[in-house]
Amino acid sequence: MGEAINPINNFKVENVIFNCGEYNDLEKDLIKVLEQKNINYYSCINELSIDKYKLQFLNTGVYDNENDNSSVIYLNYKNYKFLFMGAADVEREKDILEKYNLSNIDFIKIGHHGSNTSSNEEFINSINPKYSLISVGKNNRYGHPKTSVLDILSNSNIYRTDIDGSIEIKFNKNGYKISTCPP
Repeated sequence: MGEAINPINNFKVENVIFNCGEYNDLEKDLIKVLEQKNINYYSCINELSIDKYKLQFLNTGVYDNENDNSSVIYLNYKNYKFLFMGAADVEREKDILEKYNLSNIDFIKIGHHGSNTSSNEEFINSINPKYSLISVGKNNRYGHPKTSVLDILSNSNIYRTDIDGSIEIKFNKNGYKISTCPP
């Protein structure tokens, strides 16, 4: 969050979306900058339309844990299902399964960098992802992604930024192509 001011200062930003829950100190500092620059900001939204596509924010309540309040976003793009998990943990995953009808997800951005606090077996088996994308730093001090999470994802094709570098999914008339650019 501390680095969020950089894009605000270096790009044309029209709107900023915050997670559900109370603002933390870094968010409050960012809001001051947004107000100085007359940039709109919103919290805990349900959906966002961009052109003809709709991002659905899978809100399930307000939690005591800031990670659980992170945005979880669902997108159906050309009949391909994407799920971006933020840092939601196992409790939030259970709430998502209870509230939303999710199955056969094509692409999931794994929660919390592959931490064992996210991506529990029940959740992954229920959504049955074809591809699992893990955003994680090489040799990070937390040991992410955890082996237990990788085992749970074993029925999915796994891409990791620490091994594969940037991951690009391009759609064409025949479907899609996944390419990587090594770190």
